[in-house]
Amino acid sequence: MKSSTLTFSLILAGLCAAVFPTNAQVNVTQKQNNLSRDGLYIDSAFTPAAAASVARDLNFNGTISGNVYAQPLYIENGPGGAAMVIVVTESNNVYALNASTGTVIWQRNVGSPVSSGLPCGNINPLGITGTPVVDLASRSLLFDAMVDGATKKHFIYSLNVDTGAINPGWPVDVNATATYNGATFTSLVQNERAALGLVNGVVYVPYSGHAGDCGTYRGWVVGVRINNPASVTAWATTAIGGGIWGHGGVASDGTNMFVVTGNTFNTGGNWSGGEAIIRLQAGPIFSGNPTDYWAPTNWLSLDNGDTDLGGCGAVLIDVPGATPSQLALALGKDGNAYLLNRNNLGGIAAPVASANVGVAIRGQSAASYRTGNGKYFVFRDGSSAISAYKITATNPPTIVPAWSVSQSGQGSPWVTTTDGTNNAIVWVVGSENGDQRLHGYNGDTGAVVYAGGGTNELMANTRKWNAGIVARGRTYFAANNKVYAFAVPAGTPTPTPTATPTPTPTATRTPTPTPTPTPSATQTPTPTATRTPTPTPTSPPGNTCHRQMTIDHTKVPSTQSNFTVLVSVTDPALKTLANGGHVANANGFDIGFYADSGGTAKLKWEVEKYNGITGNLIAWVKIPSVSSTSDTPFYLFYGDSSITTNQSDPLNTWDSNFKAVYHLGNGTTLTATDSTGGNNGTLINSPTATAGKINGAAHFVHSSSQAVGLTNPGDFPIATAWTMETWVKPSTDGNVALLWGGTSNNGPHMVLPGNNTWRVGFWGGADVNGTGVDTSAFHHIAGTFDGSSLRLYKDGSLIAGPIAASPATSSNPGAVIGSAFGAFYFNGDVDELRISSTNRSAAWITTEYNNQNSPGTFITMGSENCAF
Repeated sequence: MKSSTLTFSLILAGLCAAVFPTNAQVNVTQKQNNLSRDGLYIDSAFTPAAAASVARDLNFNGTISGNVYAQPLYIENGPGGAAMVIVVTESNNVYALNASTGTVIWQRNVGSPVSSGLPCGNINPLGITGTPVVDLASRSLLFDAMVDGATKKHFIYSLNVDTGAINPGWPVDVNATATYNGATFTSLVQNERAALGLVNGVVYVPYSGHAGDCGTYRGWVVGVRINNPASVTAWATTAIGGGIWGHGGVASDGTNMFVVTGNTFNTGGNWSGGEAIIRLQAGPIFSGNPTDYWAPTNWLSLDNGDTDLGGCGAVLIDVPGATPSQLALALGKDGNAYLLNRNNLGGIAAPVASANVGVAIRGQSAASYRTGNGKYFVFRDGSSAISAYKITATNPPTIVPAWSVSQSGQGSPWVTTTDGTNNAIVWVVGSENGDQRLHGYNGDTGAVVYAGGGTNELMANTRKWNAGIVARGRTYFAANNKVYAFAVPAGTPTPTPTATPTPTPTATRTPTPTPTPTPSATQTPTPTATRTPTPTPTSPPGNTCHRQMTIDHTKVPSTQSNFTVLVSVTDPALKTLANGGHVANANGFDIGFYADSGGTAKLKWEVEKYNGITGNLIAWVKIPSVSSTSDTPFYLFYGDSSITTNQSDPLNTWDSNFKAVYHLGNGTTLTATDSTGGNNGTLINSPTATAGKINGAAHFVHSSSQAVGLTNPGDFPIATAWTMETWVKPSTDGNVALLWGGTSNNGPHMVLPGNNTWRVGFWGGADVNGTGVDTSAFHHIAGTFDGSSLRLYKDGSLIAGPIAASPATSSNPGAVIGSAFGAFYFNGDVDELRISSTNRSAAWITTEYNNQNSPGTFITMGSENCAF
């Protein structure tokens, strides 16, 4: 049987910051620059030659007051257009410094730090320890501070990042608001060492104990809605102990949060939340299911030896070509590195991979980066070395040594590249007991790039575990009472940023005539629906709430036009009014998407799912231009009670090259409706509904000869360019997922021949093959034909091709999902299947994968703005 396959591997320039043109804003809003906590910065100024000549800017003032354990932040477009370096201290001082001069723009003290009366600890005074986070949409700076008084308390603050004013409704008294399963938060025994996380409008604050493990502390994560600080949710370890100690703090894939806990006490041998990677849902909420936690099988021994798994915050790493490819990294005080499948952590079990990588790893944050030689992670190995390891793109992935260099001190690493993969340089400061200097190493070899400079580059009073940041050709590092700025020779003062461009309104679409199909012997064609553009209304004045949705340009390899993005969010505000939310219509008809915050440029969208009880929304929105160089904003509107009819426009949500788009039901009921209107499917022998990658999927049983027949197979090109793509989870390796056309070098198809191979091609003709069939999870498979060559993609990456092909035409085509010519019936699940009459580019396919695989990181939702 001749056939073809496709496999898709994520091109991961994605979790990185981007190469910023001078008119785009650069902001470092959080620990290690990204929610993945990879510590990766992309700055074209940091070439190896320039990095070798880094020098301290002696004109940068940087004077502050207090000890510093937190990473600084960098925020542009501050007062007067100035860029700001934000730094916090243990004296409870918060500073905004001019990023060019180091002079104070504003300063705020939030109360006296605690200098006595704690049961144990090694930070004195104790004030602001963990790295803050900034919400750019609301221009809010969020952090935790320990404040002295009759009762010593942790408070969570929100300040206006441009003025330092405390925002209304803040601070949040953690003692008074945080409870979990009968446990109440007690500030006296808790410390907030790890970095805060901000995900979908909720700030997550992790807590540990004090050095010395005194008192009845627990590992806590407290979540506060930034637009409603009275809304507080918390999770805590069941047992005493289990603190979240690692400097990296809360990591996230854009939807779920990941924290690593330390040793617990008095468990009686029953695992109770310690020595684990914990995956938390929005809230935070912990399911308790094995998919949402991992602990090593020797967790009790680690507990008894105070050998915390949580020696470092979690780092989320994607390794294209590996199975599994979406990983979470933990580094423990036992000197081991552990890789886990972050989509199914596995409970108390063996990890996906592990390796002994050094001496005790404690307190720090690690980093991760990719070069042409593969995917790396790098960390501080005790107090004497910086070590890098490579993760292999294999099934399963493995951890292999890359390089290690002698380097004294206790600073955490960060990484620069010039474009996402090239000229990787690992940076670290020899802090605390080291040489107090900045060092740079080649990311592939460990060779010295920057040896610390001369007399002027010597710093003083740097603290352990801290890392620097990078922006506009500069590195900033905060020490006790001082922020230092270093610049490459080509570095220039930060320019005045320009506003992020607003997408242009969707152009009116002229429908393309669909050729009259020639019916097959078994299927009667129905007329193809004409896509008539709906009128674009003026601003909907009744819309009372809107939120900015921001597409991360680092996940877009090249700018895409008329690109339909997946919006998948669950938020309490998106519940209906009757369920405590702000959506006015019971069916969600008042939910809409616009290119501007004023609601004057209406986009085209299709709502696949809306649940007004849970606030879950799955929608597809066509964006006129998705930029690869600057983030693309658009706006979600809801709350207008005057809207009582459906505003969505599925036919015009998909560009004219789409000939069929199948969402395949909701997981309970299977449908084969074509969103483009021309090729609704017929269920053959009752395939069933099942949970899919996006929403629902079709489940096929080979022995029951189940399939979906498509109505107008003449719509689908054969000898001219085409693209087929779908999310697939086969139950067994074999048979046909999709076919149209005929048997004589004229049947485009996607098939599993049964030898761990995907195949895409022409039945009876040329095909392209790629290995890697996984029966345990959904993968995005795409095949393209450009008129002369076939290509196969898996999970966003090209895995095979181009292969030359010269197909014939078909006078009597058929089209079916899940079989071919009444045989070769598929066994497994199929979701989100699409057929296009064009050769989709590699960048288009990668962008689709990045969006659909992790919609919460591809698109972030800003805070709610309502006019009640």
